[in-house]
Amino acid sequence: MAELKNRSAYFEYAIEDKYIAGMVLTGTEIKSIRGSRVSFNDSFCYFNKGELFVRSLHIAEYSHGTYANHDPLRERKLLLTKRELRKLENKIKERGYSIIPLRIFITDKSLAKIEIGLGKGKKLHDKRESIKQRETDREIRRFLK
Repeated sequence: MAELKNRSAYFEYAIEDKYIAGMVLTGTEIKSIRGSRVSFNDSFCYFNKGELFVRSLHIAEYSHGTYANHDPLRERKLLLTKRELRKLENKIKERGYSIIPLRIFITDKSLAKIEIGLGKGKKLHDKRESIKQRETDREIRRFLK
């Protein structure tokens, strides 16, 4: 099925923990996700009154949607257990941590899930190191073929 990855997240952040969360979606949103019409540009998660939301996750309007079509940039509630929410909220209070959407996928039961990661932003020298590592891996694969 559809699996959409936030490729820039691993470059911009050092991911320490990952969680799988459900999303509260409308019918036209799930149809757009199945059609792979999602953009992760500048999306992030935040807490509001003990609940976790994702902001700036662009799910394009469904092409055959009518007046009931959704707002592409609306905030979407994420569904996690209370224990996971408390753990994430305590980590967020520490300086430098962010919650970033990593990928969206459809389960075998046709439910849309989002994988979120708890990470710290990388500095410029860390990003350069990531680029070097990626290039050396590419060279090794090229010689092994």
